Amino acid sequence: MFKTQGEALDFLKDFAPRVSETPDDREIVLCVPFTDLSVLSKGLHGSRIRIGAQNVHWANDGAFTGEISAPMLVELGVRYVVIGHSERRQYFGETDETVNRRLKAAQGAGLMPILCVGESKDQRDRGETEGVIAHQLDLGLDGVNLDQLVIAYEPIWAIGTGDTCASEEANRVIGTIRRQIGNDAVPIQYGGSVKPDNIDEIMAQPEINGALVGGASLDPAGFARIVNFQA
Repeated sequence: MFKTQGEALDFLKDFAPRVSETPDDREIVLCVPFTDLSVLSKGLHGSRIRIGAQNVHWANDGAFTGEISAPMLVELGVRYVVIGHSERRQYFGETDETVNRRLKAAQGAGLMPILCVGESKDQRDRGETEGVIAHQLDLGLDGVNLDQLVIAYEPIWAIGTGDTCASEEANRVIGTIRRQIGNDAVPIQYGGSVKPDNIDEIMAQPEINGALVGGASLDPAGFARIVNFQA
């Protein structure tokens, strides 16, 4: 929940030139608050930078005050949507069942969902990482099209704490996720205190296809350094 429309446009003015020569095989997606979607969509017309939303409701319309539907997002030029982020799960009652409904709604409207999965510190300390993530995937992906999906592994204990999951461990968990879903074509990202000074090491891991960046994305120069990681 950062950046007014004016602040978002200022960010874009600084950020866009810094990624103008980013390799073509890297996709750049800005997942912004709902109030910024329209103004950034217009500002990015013709750009290689894509727009994403941070959530979507499972119904196309109805008495769901405060919610946003997939058709509403599509109309604004949105291409991606984050679903099941740990903060939605922790603070707003998101469950694997509601995640599943949101995923299906997003795909039904032609959006590319970014499904977030990950364990808490207590779960990791109890050795439950694999079980927790397997459960999230089993329920969340029921009936979901794997050909229209991005997955992000974001260990909850590493989000906004500065405590990054070791790149080798992130690679191991993401490999476990890949084997469970049985589809090598699904891009799987790592998220959790991704910063300019650790992105090269993270992206050197063979199982990691991208990064879901939080706080470090707020600074145009730092985020551009992440996008332009050294392969």
